[in-house]
Amino acid sequence: MSRRSRADLAGVVLGDGYPVAVMGVINLSPESFHPGSVYRDADAVVATAAAMAEAGAALIDVGARSSAPYLDTAISEAEEMQRLVPAVGALVAKLSVPVSVDTSRPAVARAALEAGARVVNDVSALSDPALARVVAEHDAGLILMAAPGPGRVVDTPIATVTRILESALETARAAGVLEERIVLDPGIGFFRGAAVAWHAWDVAVLTGLSELTALGHPLCVGVSRKSFIGAITGRRDPAARLPGSLAATAAAVLGGAALVRTHDVADTIDAVRVAERMRRPAR
Repeated sequence: MSRRSRADLAGVVLGDGYPVAVMGVINLSPESFHPGSVYRDADAVVATAAAMAEAGAALIDVGARSSAPYLDTAISEAEEMQRLVPAVGALVAKLSVPVSVDTSRPAVARAALEAGARVVNDVSALSDPALARVVAEHDAGLILMAAPGPGRVVDTPIATVTRILESALETARAAGVLEERIVLDPGIGFFRGAAVAWHAWDVAVLTGLSELTALGHPLCVGVSRKSFIGAITGRRDPAARLPGSLAATAAAVLGGAALVRTHDVADTIDAVRVAERMRRPAR
């Protein structure tokens, strides 16, 4: 039988008995796969995040380097920090909800946490173990996302995601990150080199999501406007993928997601609440 536990991300409690939370996405990276989600002006960043919080986002996740595996998104650590840290400071000063930073670089994470961020969203599954030590030193929350990488065996979807997340959990524990600060993400959109076609991989992970609850941590799922939705619907432009994103979000919630990461907070919250009601027994 699968087991689910709780996690506390900067005061946002997730897991058994708690409502599914929604995390709003702010992109500072013009390299992003979804240009409509990118904000470079500080006022626009703050205004957009404030509107997301007003619409019901429990956290705001801000990233300065696109992690889309099929794009050339390389930027230097200095540029990532220059983009990210001032935005974090501005958001923390204005928002009533916690700020999460999407980075896999320890130095960038440290600077962002010192600027007031309270969660690190790592899309590399701790490819650099030093990141876990930074998180532990700041008693921050940690989202661990499964991703391919050197030495990681990629075969079938659920088995691969499970192995990668189990290894990342061991690394986080060894660094002193508290169990109740950790949330897991299966990495929708990140596995491109497997024998299974990438869009079929993502569908297999979503339909098998309940199996990942056996890892004992709440699950975060990000499907917002991703390319597997375009492959299914024929919508090549990410701007046209909102309806498909909402359908995939509902599937994720029915499969056991505790946190949903999205570019479209208000619409996603409606989808989450309907799906959440359907996964609860009628009373």
